[in-house]
Amino acid sequence: MFPGYAVSSLNRHSVKLANQSVISCCQLTKRFGTLAAVNALSLEVAKGTICAFLGPNGAGKSTTVKMLSGLLAPTSGKATVCGFDVATHPLEVKRRIGVLPESLGLFDDLTIGEHLLLTAQIYGLTKQQSHLRIEQLLRVLSLTDGRDTFAAHGSHGMRKKTAFAMALLPNPEVLFLDEPFEAIDPATSQIMRELLVSAAARGITVFLTSHILPALERIAHQFAMIREGKIVWNSSAAELPGSLEELYLELAEPPASEQLEWLASGQS
Repeated sequence: MFPGYAVSSLNRHSVKLANQSVISCCQLTKRFGTLAAVNALSLEVAKGTICAFLGPNGAGKSTTVKMLSGLLAPTSGKATVCGFDVATHPLEVKRRIGVLPESLGLFDDLTIGEHLLLTAQIYGLTKQQSHLRIEQLLRVLSLTDGRDTFAAHGSHGMRKKTAFAMALLPNPEVLFLDEPFEAIDPATSQIMRELLVSAAARGITVFLTSHILPALERIAHQFAMIREGKIVWNSSAAELPGSLEELYLELAEPPASEQLEWLASGQS
């Protein structure tokens, strides 16, 4: 469907960056034994950009996020975030970012409010900053009534919103969000999108993964697709040749097509 936009054409349709990149990857690679989960990935993301990083399950998205957030050391290649090498200065990177990890990273025996207080303390917020930001986040994300709920007893949506609030709380330079829109209600999804758009407009860089393509089309400035550990597309939103879903299904995850003839009413 998109023969002119194959991998070999990637450079012609790459994002043109006006400013110095906040996120920069050059031949970034992560191997687990003989498996290359991420294979020679090169990518640039400018300040204030919402970059949607797309691909099927197992393509290398979460592994990339873990490397860029300093949680996983690359096997080879280089990546910098806010000018700091993620391999040699992971603590400097972590001081400047907010992360919503795939696992959410919550403690079962802490309440939602305690998670936010702990995050504020770790990042050195004052009591006044902590109180103001925590109350606003609880209110905006409809978590006020559940602030005393233990994470172990919260719904997945409540846990997801808590992890999202923790990522926003320190006012980071970069947000890394792994599947932020999954398993939440439509109203919360819209609020989260609005918060991300507002954050990007104020200069915060957002790097997120998601399978909710319509939500991404509404907010993302840049789209990068990964398949089997390799980048197969990287462009600005304006350079998409058609719908995001059509491009994704063509390049990142071609759907299998097979009819189930036995699936019919009245047949055993």
